Amino acid sequence: MTYRNPAPTVDIIIELIDRPHRPIILIERHNEPLGWALPGGFVDYGEPVEKAAIREAEEEIGLKVELIEQLLVYSDPSRDPRQHTISIVFLATATGEPLAGDDAKSLGVFSPWCVPGNLCFDHDRILRDYWWYRNYGIRPRLG
Repeated sequence: MTYRNPAPTVDIIIELIDRPHRPIILIERHNEPLGWALPGGFVDYGEPVEKAAIREAEEEIGLKVELIEQLLVYSDPSRDPRQHTISIVFLATATGEPLAGDDAKSLGVFSPWCVPGNLCFDHDRILRDYWWYRNYGIRPRLG
């Protein structure tokens, strides 16, 4: 019997705390699936998820981040059209000017009222959960 496991990933909601309204950073993906996404990626074998989040942020936006807390784990098998992934989502802060790197075609700094509509994966759901938590202090429900 062959066993298959989902791939662990991280996504990072990065607030720029040196700007008004603490906008977040999204990357425009260079590879399929195309569109806007939270910075993040796959966890390397032997790597703690916290280190993966810090590494992915630095690779994709060129900034050092401070992880604040975990938001939630997202594991819907259809969340990534390439394969079944499980994402541990972190809230983080950073300061400075982000620069697109790694597999980011470009990046943008967005306030809550102007996030683009063509988000990849389940990042629309993740951001809805995040805005609810940020604005009302209510943690997202599981499921």
